[in-house]
Amino acid sequence: MSENVNLIIQIIAAGGVIVSVIYLAIQINQQNKITRAQFGHTLTQRQYDRYFTSSRDGEFSEFLSKDWSGDLDDKERVRVTMFLITTLVDIFDVYDKVKSNFVDEKHLITRMNALKLGTFKTPLARTVWDFWKISRDQEFIDWFELEIYGENSSIDYEKNPNNYTGFSKSIR
Repeated sequence: MSENVNLIIQIIAAGGVIVSVIYLAIQINQQNKITRAQFGHTLTQRQYDRYFTSSRDGEFSEFLSKDWSGDLDDKERVRVTMFLITTLVDIFDVYDKVKSNFVDEKHLITRMNALKLGTFKTPLARTVWDFWKISRDQEFIDWFELEIYGENSSIDYEKNPNNYTGFSKSIR
């Protein structure tokens, strides 16, 4: 009789462990979904903040509408360079989050579609990219250049002293 009681207690304990493990797995799955949603929300909010700033700030909108491949003074070159760096850092962050499966790929696709409109096809942008790409692995570099520059990604564009970023005059 005592053995039967022990066996029943062990079965109940084993069932309790199984239920606890299943509950823990459900909790972890839910937490992962919440974390992914929070990362996605943060990325979306960051993009909406930029859109809202553009719609609200006339000077910034005028700056964005300039032809960045045209004649820019030193102040404008620095502003464009800072904007391009900010855009690259955002792409780096989103790409890494997608690769780590923290956010859906749609966040990256949306940003890359905007860049494909021409932001990174200007000589100044190519100079910024050539400087910053050393901070990334070859897989990212190949992916980014194929997305932005297409099959011409490995062809060196014509470098011109007029394509400096605005910092060149400061470097001694």
